[in-house]
Amino acid sequence: MENLKLKDFLDYKFISNLEISPNGAKTGFIVHKADYDNNNYQSNIWLLDNTTKEYSKLTGLNEERSFLWLNDSTILFPATRDKKINEKVSQGETWTSYYAIKINGGEAEKYMDIPLTVTAIKAIDEDNFLLTAKYDNYRTDINSLTGEERAEAVKKFQENKDYEVLDEIPFWSNGGGFTNKKRNRIYLYNRAEKKATPVTSELMAVTYFSYKDGKILYVGNEYEGKMEQREGIYCYDIASGKTETLLPKKDFRVSFAEFIGDTVICSLNDCKEYGLNQNPSFYTLKDGEAVLLKKHDTWMLNTVGSDCKYGGGKGYRVVDNKLYFPTTVNKDAFLNSIDLEGNETVLTKANGTVDVYDVHNGKIVFAGLRGLRLQEIYDVVGEEEVQLTKFNENVYNDKKLAFLEKCNFINDAGMEIEGWVLKPTDYEEGKTYPAILDIHGGPKTVYGEVFYHEMQVWANMGYFVFFCNPRGGDGRGNAFADIRGKYGTVDYDDLMKFTDIVLEKYPIKADRVGVTGGSYGGFMTNWIIGHTDRFRCAASQRSIANWISKFGTTDIGYYFNADQNASSPWVEHDKLWWHSPMKYADKVKTPTLFIHSEEDYRCWLAEGIQMFTSLKYHGVEARLCMFRGENHELSRSGKPKHRVRRLEEMTNWFEKYLKD
Repeated sequence: MENLKLKDFLDYKFISNLEISPNGAKTGFIVHKADYDNNNYQSNIWLLDNTTKEYSKLTGLNEERSFLWLNDSTILFPATRDKKINEKVSQGETWTSYYAIKINGGEAEKYMDIPLTVTAIKAIDEDNFLLTAKYDNYRTDINSLTGEERAEAVKKFQENKDYEVLDEIPFWSNGGGFTNKKRNRIYLYNRAEKKATPVTSELMAVTYFSYKDGKILYVGNEYEGKMEQREGIYCYDIASGKTETLLPKKDFRVSFAEFIGDTVICSLNDCKEYGLNQNPSFYTLKDGEAVLLKKHDTWMLNTVGSDCKYGGGKGYRVVDNKLYFPTTVNKDAFLNSIDLEGNETVLTKANGTVDVYDVHNGKIVFAGLRGLRLQEIYDVVGEEEVQLTKFNENVYNDKKLAFLEKCNFINDAGMEIEGWVLKPTDYEEGKTYPAILDIHGGPKTVYGEVFYHEMQVWANMGYFVFFCNPRGGDGRGNAFADIRGKYGTVDYDDLMKFTDIVLEKYPIKADRVGVTGGSYGGFMTNWIIGHTDRFRCAASQRSIANWISKFGTTDIGYYFNADQNASSPWVEHDKLWWHSPMKYADKVKTPTLFIHSEEDYRCWLAEGIQMFTSLKYHGVEARLCMFRGENHELSRSGKPKHRVRRLEEMTNWFEKYLKD
């Protein structure tokens, strides 16, 4: 077996958008692979035969990133293959082209051109579609113009690329660019008439939608000036063209809403006990009121971290009068179901993650991470899982991998904290080694016992790698996750005690230990270097330096900071500064590398620059590597060359300071 290398992730296969055909015979899914030379990802549709379990590639142009089943034998997918349409888009028109391909073979053929930038789509029948699309309140509809009027509009469109005019917050979003007065809007599209009919208003931002028997159920937030963190639930009747408010936008954050029969089931968070990050509970709606179905103390999401996923899929599904959903418990993400009696069932038993899934006539198929295996597709048969694919089996069989060792401990509050250690893959008794503490983001996410490329690379290079789930993380209920107003205190205590225990238990050179983390982990890295000099070096990624500047510059700052810090710049201003790592930058002695993306609007570039400048001002060795064209997701879905450079920068930094 050979050592796992830094660039080996370029050969990994990532699975997303898993959907079973209407008749249950086939499962479609997307397989992605990094293309280093072209600095993008090759994405193609694959099919799994649910009877024979054989699987094969359906498309081959490497740009099919999503799809939907039109019927049992035909798949639709968006693509940019039409030069004329592409030219129109370059001139400011909005179009999304869909192609149809038969699953039994043949070339894909143009099916329809929708005059919108589609974000999600569902087929009602072969001519009628329900979709969401981007709507810009300040954009001129160039699609409908001709002659001189069109020429003038195209000229204005090109000129306006030099400007951004802001009059609301948030005005940008991570991964979405500038979003001022832009909304995700619902439309009905008729293919025969080539007509798109808007369902929601110009200022309604739709966050979730579903369809049943001529009715569109959706979650939306209508706002102007400032978006508040509350949503309403609405139902649009296609036949009458009327919208009914089922739950007013007032008291709740709403994750989703679905029909089970004639009943609406939804997840709601009233934010009263634990703020914005409070775990939502299941409700049904009756006469404009929310009726509690079952209180929940876990998030209805897969929050187990890994740098080996790409793309997504549908999170909530209603099948046979049950709602299916993922949820994170401790270190694992499971698939669960719940019925209208509040009976909840855990459907997957094995540790790891359920990343994407579908259900048909009681049959469950999912893609996820299991142990040190990268993503594969599995059948759920009773309480057993059967692995169906072997896209990444060579990594498991041919590469040296470090196996996780449990290293749980009891913190100062008497809580058991989960932790793990990876030994160097070529570990020898009697030798001592350098080590790296890796801190997860969120903070409401978790580390699990799954494959993490960067950690495996470092273990293969002769490092101990250790990580844990300190207070503030997901999977253990609201009280454990609630660190509002405590950032850098109880979580810091957990991380430092964990470090003490690991150094005591393992043959690690105490003066050759580094620390890294991204997002919240970047905040903690910045915080740590201002409160201890026990780490020889640090790599701070997409970090937070100053809660005051983050409040006014980031896509979530004005509400997330106020909630998580229990203060604002005008209420307990000093508290925001007290929790800011920049306040303690004059105490830093640790050489620190900063990794930041130019278009990271979640933890904006200014955060990294402030901390970098502070260290340089005080004579501390520091380096900042800024990535153009990337956002907060650099380490997970950034361009391949950028992901390589990021990991090279970090690894070289550790090699410089941690190796003799």
